[in-house]
Amino acid sequence: MDLRKLKTLIDLVSDSNIAELEITEADGKVRIVKSGGAVMAAPAPMPVAAAPALAAAAPLAAAASNPEPAVAAAPTGHVIKSPMVGTFYVSSTPGGKPMAEVGTVVKEGDAVCIIEAMKIMNEIEADKAGTVTQVLVQNGQAVEFGQPLFVVE
Repeated sequence: MDLRKLKTLIDLVSDSNIAELEITEADGKVRIVKSGGAVMAAPAPMPVAAAPALAAAAPLAAAASNPEPAVAAAPTGHVIKSPMVGTFYVSSTPGGKPMAEVGTVVKEGDAVCIIEAMKIMNEIEADKAGTVTQVLVQNGQAVEFGQPLFVVE
């Protein structure tokens, strides 16, 4: 994607009410996420069949305006939250033993999961010692900044 076109898209997202925009073209895929006052642009893996950019932009803009359903109840205990946007993985290798699951006793600083962001695997550490009572995210699920991942008591 042309750098000038990318800059224009970033400016459009930052000046609008859209929180997130994903564009797929023949030469790549770009996802622009607005968090607070800042705008981030991240290249994403390219699927085999690419859709036209304008066709992809319209449904995403409409989807961004629909609010997410509210969570039923807030978890009790200490919540370990995602420090970044990315993809959540329970183990360091596909099909490997989960780093933390319900019943796992963790110490402060123990790795509890991995979040992949821009092809970089980031180990997420427990910020409090205790026993994991809930895993709030599925393996391979996309997570947002500040999203609850685990409940530790």
